[in-house]
Amino acid sequence: MSKIIVAALYQFKPLPNYQDLQKPLINLCEDLQIKGILLLAEEGINGTVAGSHAAIETLRDFLLNHFEDLEYKESWAKEMPFHRMKVRLKKEIVTLGIPHINPYESVGTYVAPEEWNHLISDPDVLVIDVRNDYEVKMGTFEGALNPNTQTFREFPEFVKTLDKTKHRRIAMCCTGGIRCEKASSYMLSQGFEEVYHLKGGILKYIETTSPKDSLWKGECFVFDGRVAVNHKLELGEATTCYGCRTPLSQSERESPSYERGVSCPHCYDLTSSDKKKAARHRQMQVDLAEQRGTKHIGAVRKSKDHNTRI
Repeated sequence: MSKIIVAALYQFKPLPNYQDLQKPLINLCEDLQIKGILLLAEEGINGTVAGSHAAIETLRDFLLNHFEDLEYKESWAKEMPFHRMKVRLKKEIVTLGIPHINPYESVGTYVAPEEWNHLISDPDVLVIDVRNDYEVKMGTFEGALNPNTQTFREFPEFVKTLDKTKHRRIAMCCTGGIRCEKASSYMLSQGFEEVYHLKGGILKYIETTSPKDSLWKGECFVFDGRVAVNHKLELGEATTCYGCRTPLSQSERESPSYERGVSCPHCYDLTSSDKKKAARHRQMQVDLAEQRGTKHIGAVRKSKDHNTRI
């Protein structure tokens, strides 16, 4: 069975006529049987898509005609991690909620993956993982600060807690690099002078760094049906709770509050007995379908956040 290529991509670029790209992209992806999601806005493009190697290469060639500096990285999956193809028009390709922040005008200093360990090992550097709390808990770099945000919109409030006189050198990371670009642009606008971010994000780091040299610990959450990938960019052990869609680690699945297809420590006390009973019945149907060698529609491993964000 051939591998499914999963491509994560983005570029901040002034795109005043971004609506004009929506229909050509939908038509091309449907013709190529590519699935996933692409976001278009005046500030550029962001997305994750999956398909055959030939199909993804054709799409990449098309995109490079419009986005010459496209940040692009590939991983793979044994099964298609998406169910349909969507091309959405948005106000922002990653939502910070502050319209005047433009990474193509001002952005922090890019740090190549091979230089990242040296930078974050400096005790004078504050390392910030700008992803959401549930992502950071799945895995992060040694010593990285978790802002404990639930959405990227909360990042500006977190920045208010930092002392510019104390935190003079800041290094940031995220899944694929896009949130760091916007976050670094915002921090520069707030008077922080020395701001660095990992080029290509965590996915590029674990792709190019050997496990024995790596400072990354855990798995990396991804916004598709795989839920998370390990240091080999292979399917990780994490899954999602059917009840609340929260990504779950192995230790969380060992909790007495976890019941496959029913509940987890995050939603057990919030779920009624009737809802748990209905979920158990649905899970029974899923298990029976697996025994028959078929796939029940309710067995899909859906992530907590349905918006592409790398």
